Amino acid sequence: MNKFEKMRMICRPFRIVLGLILIAIGYFTSNPWFYLGVIPLIAGLTNFCPACIISKQCDLNKKED
Repeated sequence: MNKFEKMRMICRPFRIVLGLILIAIGYFTSNPWFYLGVIPLIAGLTNFCPACIISKQCDLNKKED
């Protein structure tokens, strides 16, 4: 397992949690800018890794074991 795959394993849950936190902040403060938390939430749920696209080091189509 290379360093990009390790980073990807950590980043997915981080993006999901970050998205949920930003959406919650937007809900409780009535600030619509925080609803942009939908972007990291969707990226985490769909297992989309921006670092993999940029670095071309890890395989996006590889199934997780």
